Amino acid sequence: MLHQNLIAGEWTEGVAVNRDINPSNLDDVVGEYARADARQAETAIEAAHEAFKSWSRATPEERSDVLDRVATEVLARKDELGRLLSREEGKTLPEGIGEAVRAGRIFKFFAGEALRIGGEKIPSVRAGVEVEITREPEGVIGIITPWNFPIAIPAWKIAPALAYGNCVVFKPADLVPGCGWALADIIARSGIPAGVFNLVMGSGSQVGNAIVRSPKVRGVSFTGSVDTGRKVAADLVARGAKVQLEMGGKNPMVVLDDANLDIAVGACVNGAFFSTGQRCTASSRLIVQSGIHDKFVDAVGQKLAQLKVDDALKPGTDIGPVVSQDQLDQDLSYVDIGRHEGARLMTGGERLNRETPGYYMAPALFVDTTNDMRINREEIFGPVATVIRVKDYEEAVAIANDTEFGLSSGICTSSLKHASDFKRRSSAGMVMVNLPTAGVDYHVPFGGRKGSSYGPREQGAYAREFYTSVKTAYTLP
Repeated sequence: MLHQNLIAGEWTEGVAVNRDINPSNLDDVVGEYARADARQAETAIEAAHEAFKSWSRATPEERSDVLDRVATEVLARKDELGRLLSREEGKTLPEGIGEAVRAGRIFKFFAGEALRIGGEKIPSVRAGVEVEITREPEGVIGIITPWNFPIAIPAWKIAPALAYGNCVVFKPADLVPGCGWALADIIARSGIPAGVFNLVMGSGSQVGNAIVRSPKVRGVSFTGSVDTGRKVAADLVARGAKVQLEMGGKNPMVVLDDANLDIAVGACVNGAFFSTGQRCTASSRLIVQSGIHDKFVDAVGQKLAQLKVDDALKPGTDIGPVVSQDQLDQDLSYVDIGRHEGARLMTGGERLNRETPGYYMAPALFVDTTNDMRINREEIFGPVATVIRVKDYEEAVAIANDTEFGLSSGICTSSLKHASDFKRRSSAGMVMVNLPTAGVDYHVPFGGRKGSSYGPREQGAYAREFYTSVKTAYTLP
């Protein structure tokens, strides 16, 4: 079966075919997916532009019902969708199912939000004049998503866009089209009018650029690399359109001497290595106070030795494969960089062979590192973490904030004073205390500072800031 693009309510052939390969087993083809070109992307944009005239005026209940039907089907098919996700991206099966559940819950949440689009009516400073403040949808929204969360990230962008009355042109990551197509198929059968939601699979140079540069696209929500995000922002700002960027992190986890060792080790191993470290919120820098440093390093090493790296679908697998050959090459190159910089590789860092051919890598832990090393400055996006030894809390905070990124941060401590102070002084958009830096709720804002994020926050009620525009109207009765 060739999985086609969804344009103006019709399943449409592309100009080429993309073979989706299982990173746990390179002999396993997940499916074949049509690639669109710029012309087809423009057709989808035009369809969304036309559909906006009626969808923007649909009742809140109509939009809510569509989203609720999507949510219900996603949750009912969570095992199937989770297996597809794990098969094409490499997350373990429990992680894949968990992500599918999250996607369903996101649609449930925004089904409710569609009914809660409020406004204000306030008196003017002029006698007899009434003032109304309302929110209106923007128009056509382009959604460009990454490969590492192939159903959750599309969900948390698509659901609010539709809830607030916008129309969508969606481009999933070319590396993992399966989950994006499956979600599009569910949306297409939800009763949504033709053209309101469009799926255009393909390359960034063709489909992505067409979305970003079209004058009929009033906003783009993008998650991906820093370099690409900056180019997207430049194009959107130049023509006065909205842009929302999530671009990565180099997230610190501070471990103080008074931390509970078991909690600290669990949080750090989870945050740094689960999902094969392929999370923008991963704990890639472990900043550890001297008094607990040696015990912590030994305990993390023992924990890593117990983890099973194998096929994502196998029962008992703790860490699946890296997503692609290019990503594996990048991860291994940073292991070499760390060695050449003088860091000590305590464990892991080599390619592994398993029963099936795949992109397997032993999780790598560097010690004796300094914050000026490239392995502590640049996002690796794989199962690689570093340990930085510090003398006290103040040095830990300074190093935690010494990065161009500011997405997520964490601290493990039993001190309420230090926890409270760190929450205030951390220059990250999200702060965790005695919890992994990765893993956030679906009903609260997601986003960071500095080089990690640009534009309004994603998720939760704060999503309305991107997907709506405020209008102020005056009336003299």
